[in-house]
Parts: sequence; structure tokens; C-alpha cells
Amino acid sequence: MKHNFGAGPSILPKEVFQEASEAVLDYEQSGLSILEISHRSKAFEAVIQEAELLVRELLNIPEGYSVLFLQGGASQQFAMVPMNLMPQFGKAAYLDSGVWATKAIKEGQKFGTIDVVASSKDSNYTFVPQGYVIPDDAAYFHYTANNTIYGTELFETPLSPIPLVSDMSSDILSRQINVADYGLIYAGAQKNMGPAGVTLVIVKNDLLGKTGRDLPSIFDYRKHADAGSLYNTPPVFAIYVAMLNLRWLKNKGGVAVMEQENIIKARTLYEEIDRNPLFKGTAKVANRSRMNVTFVMEDPSLEKEFLALAEERGLVGIKGHRSVGGFRASIYNALSISSINVLVDTMQEFADKHANK
Repeated sequence: MKHNFGAGPSILPKEVFQEASEAVLDYEQSGLSILEISHRSKAFEAVIQEAELLVRELLNIPEGYSVLFLQGGASQQFAMVPMNLMPQFGKAAYLDSGVWATKAIKEGQKFGTIDVVASSKDSNYTFVPQGYVIPDDAAYFHYTANNTIYGTELFETPLSPIPLVSDMSSDILSRQINVADYGLIYAGAQKNMGPAGVTLVIVKNDLLGKTGRDLPSIFDYRKHADAGSLYNTPPVFAIYVAMLNLRWLKNKGGVAVMEQENIIKARTLYEEIDRNPLFKGTAKVANRSRMNVTFVMEDPSLEKEFLALAEERGLVGIKGHRSVGGFRASIYNALSISSINVLVDTMQEFADKHANK
């Protein structure tokens, strides 16, 4: 059995794989594959409408927000956000907490002035900055909720005098949030929501159309909202699988239940990292991510040996990002506590082996 700790595209529930595989061969006894049905058909219209309703229900989204299913990933949103929210010759504020935040900042600078209110770059992003001041004359404040590479996460919503924008690509639907606190949330689906190929955008409608820019239609949130995410051909299969996954999450009891499971999974693994003499965490304890657990070995020369043992035990995707080294266990919604226990047992087995040397 394989235990998938990959950072993304990541694990999805087996029930979702099973239903999706059946739909690839014959979607609801239509004689057509889900891969070939028209995005203008009543069949797909039902899919995308259910996906939107599930997002609204699971996140308790208030009136006045559009829910969009777009392409291009979070990287495209790095540009679309300032294009749609920052006035010409305007300013936006950003928090620099990792690689993806840095990329968002660089894209934002192409459309106006970016005020970086704080950065943890000098500490190799081992923590999420705090104690900064958000300027009240900027169009919005952008932050990355979870930093996949460095294993840090911000659980508290920043208090901001201006609209909040958050990249929640790697922790969307993993914990409860109050959408009403935000002007815009975006998330690539391939961590907790579905397969790669679709990006969720939740945007407050009254923020749009105020930049003075003449936007290309494909980059205008209003065009996509007016068309119900069908302005152009959408990623049909990715949206369908996301819809199945949203159903799965609802059947489990919703985001509140999922959050408690994620707390237990993360706590179980961090306790072993802190207890085991061969391993140590890389992120500051106060900012430890529930989604991406990063850790290294006290003796780096043992890393290859541990990776080999992990592979023997069916543990996939735990090699750390080159920026941090060591190991990274991504423990998204669909990863079960049983997989966490296999990793913990493997760490204990490795420690016992070396204690006898």
C-alpha cells in the first residue's frame, strides 16, 4: 500500500477516484465520457452548479460574493488580483512569507506600487511575520495563508483596514474561515479540493470594476462571474472531480469535522518529530503548518538511508523541497491518520535501529 504525502498534485479520496474513473468510461449512463461532454450541455451545467453550491455551503459564503472556477492556477491569480483590484498608478500591500508570496509580489509590481509590510526571508521563511502595520491607503492587503515549501501557516485572519486578499491554495477547506472577512480568496485546487487544472476564486462583487483599467475579457473577474464560469471552455473534468470531492467532504460532516481531523493528524506527527532524537522541525512552533510538515535530521548524513526505508514502507513524496532540505510530509484532507501512523512508526523504527549502533 502506498501512503501519498506529496505536496501536489496530491492525494484524493479513493471514493472520488472510483466514481471519476467510472465517469471517464460512461458518465451517468449517457453513453459519453465525462471527458467528451459539452461544457454547454445540461449535464455539465448541473455539475458546475452543484460544485458552486457546495463551495458556498461548505464555506458559508455570504451574499454578494461570486464563486468562480478558472484556469491558470494560483500563479495566474498573482496577476489577475492586481489587474482587477489595484487602480492604475495605485498601491497594494503584501506580506512576504515564502516563495509563493514573493512571486505574487513580483507580479503585483507590474501593475502598481507594492508595499511589502514585512518579510521573514532573512530567516529562510521559518515563521510568518507579525506586528506589521497595514497601510490604509492601499487597495488591498495580500497574504499567503499556508506556505507549502517552508511548512508555516497563518491561522488568524489579519485585522486589516483595507480589503483582505488571501492565497489559500494549500489550506482551503482544511479549516473554518469567515469568508466575510475577505475581499478575495483564491486557491489552486490540487491540494485539498480536486485535481490540477482548476482554480477557485471567491470575490466580493462590490470590489470589482473600480480600477480604471480596460481589461482583456479573459482576465476580468466580472466577465467570468456574469458567464457563470463558462466565459470560455472550462476544465470540465477537473471541475467534475472537484465536485465529487466537495460531496465527499460534505458527507464527512463538512469543514469543521475536517479541521478536527487535521489537528489530530498534525499533532501526532509533530509530537513524534519533537520526541524522536534523530529529527527536528524547521518551522517555528507557533507557525507550524497543519498541511505541510517540514523537518530535517540532526545528522544529515542519515537522510538518504531514511528515505530508502520510507520507500520500503510505501511512504511517497516526503523528500523536502530544495529550499529547506530534509523532509516534507503534506497531510492534506484526504490523507488518513493511518498513513500518519505508518510514517511515525517508520521514524521510530529508524531511531531504534540507530540507537543500537
